[in-house]
Amino acid sequence: MSTTAEDTLAQKDRSGQVISGGHLVAKALRNEGVDTIFTLCGGHIIDIYDGCLEEDIRIVDVRHEQVAAHAADGYARQTGKLGCVVTTAGPGCTNAVTGIATAFRSESPVLHIGGQGALSQHKMGSLQDLPHVDMMAPITKFAATVPSTERVADMVSMAARECFTGAYGPAYLEIPRDVLDREVELDKAVIPRAGHYRASSRSIGDPADIERLAEILVKAKRPAVLFGQQVWAAQGHEAAISLVRALDIPAYLNGASRGLLAPGDPHHFDRTRRIAFNKADVIVIVGTPFDFRMGYGRRISEEATLVQIDLDYRTVGKNRDVTLGLAGDPGAILAAVEQAASASPDPAAREERRQWMKQLREAEAIALEKLMPLFTSDQAPIHPYRVAWEINEFLGDDTIYVGDGGDVVTISAQAVRPRQPGHWMDPGALGSLGVGTGFAMAAKLAHPGKEVLCYYGDGSFGMTAFDMETANRFGAPYIAVIGNNSSMNQIRYGQIAKYGEQRGNVGNKLGDVEFSTFAKMLGGYGEEVRDPAEIGPALQRAREAVQRDGRSAVVNIWVDPNEYAPGTKNQTMYK
Repeated sequence: MSTTAEDTLAQKDRSGQVISGGHLVAKALRNEGVDTIFTLCGGHIIDIYDGCLEEDIRIVDVRHEQVAAHAADGYARQTGKLGCVVTTAGPGCTNAVTGIATAFRSESPVLHIGGQGALSQHKMGSLQDLPHVDMMAPITKFAATVPSTERVADMVSMAARECFTGAYGPAYLEIPRDVLDREVELDKAVIPRAGHYRASSRSIGDPADIERLAEILVKAKRPAVLFGQQVWAAQGHEAAISLVRALDIPAYLNGASRGLLAPGDPHHFDRTRRIAFNKADVIVIVGTPFDFRMGYGRRISEEATLVQIDLDYRTVGKNRDVTLGLAGDPGAILAAVEQAASASPDPAAREERRQWMKQLREAEAIALEKLMPLFTSDQAPIHPYRVAWEINEFLGDDTIYVGDGGDVVTISAQAVRPRQPGHWMDPGALGSLGVGTGFAMAAKLAHPGKEVLCYYGDGSFGMTAFDMETANRFGAPYIAVIGNNSSMNQIRYGQIAKYGEQRGNVGNKLGDVEFSTFAKMLGGYGEEVRDPAEIGPALQRAREAVQRDGRSAVVNIWVDPNEYAPGTKNQTMYK
């Protein structure tokens, strides 16, 4: 964290000055490097707004707190800094729960500041009074009530510190209204100085384990590595890239780490993970847990030397035994391993490793060849794989891709290849629908010069789409693409398979909505697509409209409701 140098409030002569709790919140946020808060107004929290104006912190006010929480999460993912959502008490907090839970499962550093009735009205039944801290504790790393105005800035700093300790994650801080509104003398307020209250978190663990892992990788004949969410979140991507290039290791990418290696990079592999996990002699899993996405570790060969690196020691070896486990910062560990592995692979391993890479590359080509008939299908209704392929062909080097849906995300993962690190965003392990609008808006606010494209299912679009108006209002327009099958299709398949057609369509069928009119209602561009040959041209027209008009565009693509992702057909998310 950068310091605010000699002019920090904590270093000034503060005698005789007074400050309110809301202004202390803003000063503490500025100390944390927060430049934007996402919020929906409420009487309990308005003094924070006044403080943010003083500290030049941007206030992005949305139409639903779920979007505010997702946007704070998305902003953290894009900037590597603390995301911040501010909600009023009661329903303001409960509306944000899904967004905070998503950040919790995705290990995203988000500070949620919530309002509460006055301490003087404690247990009296004040407006919107709920036990917020009790509710938020299971889905945050830290949850507490600020007991006095003097402690406001101190506890903001404490909560923010927890967001970056070990595996990243959200924190919740409840501030009663009288604590927030009260003014106190500055010299009685506890205001930590920026950059002076955190230990270094870039630990490499035991140096002996670094040496051991270096030796394992140098001697490996058929190594493979999987980089997960933490590698990007902890900004360890440069070390990850350097390691695989230096030691000639095929790399697979998961979650936010998609894009670490560009398509066509000789070390970038993505369609042969199952082969690699079955045949590799050494497998290194970095920054992703053995959860359902990894088959709880059961899809990895028992014969392989298995190494796991994670920010959280509790994740290492969870659900699956490992040969070697390292708890620490992914980037720091990978850089240290590369330095320790001064030798290239030994002669006995070198030729076999070359053959291994060649074998995987040939298998990649075969896998792509099998998918191409789906990617280029001319069927009508449109095959969802064709949509994913067309989106990938459309992406530019500076396009940030957001996936929001069930099969939408699963299928697009088969085709969409982001061009740069940080250019892939998805719901993560919680599988939350509705993340797209907040993520897209946050990505555009964080990177105004980049293009943002969000691919929604029609179900997920309907959950949060009204905050597209917010994105337009704050100069953060994006391209919204909808794969519209008028169904919650990932669930629909399982119901049909279990109960048959007659009962399988219960509770998962949606109306046929021409969502292009939604964009037009907001003053933007909208288009309906029913011909697969028109997908690419429609996307280009949307791009031109966003650039020209400064408003979001919607391309509503009608896809076949009877086509599903392989994972949906196998119901692997439940196995």
